[in-house]
Amino acid sequence: MKRWRHEHVLEAMQKRLDAMLDAMAVRRATGEHVFGTLKAWMGATPFLMKGLANVRTEMSLAILAYNMKRMIHLFGTAKLIEALRA
Repeated sequence: MKRWRHEHVLEAMQKRLDAMLDAMAVRRATGEHVFGTLKAWMGATPFLMKGLANVRTEMSLAILAYNMKRMIHLFGTAKLIEALRA
């Protein structure tokens, strides 16, 4: 029997998941919200571009817009403009 050289990483992760019974609830509350919002912004349509590089660019722009909107909501425009000028 062979053991993968990074097997200890998988075992440690499994231990953490076993200790955190509400892991899926935490995931839904954090990660899934972002993708749901992006999907709603995009109109629940497929990507407009074709090809992996173009789809990656389209997704990156959507994520950038989401992050910018979130930062404006969290900090306000005045603080963000001040940070950009610094």
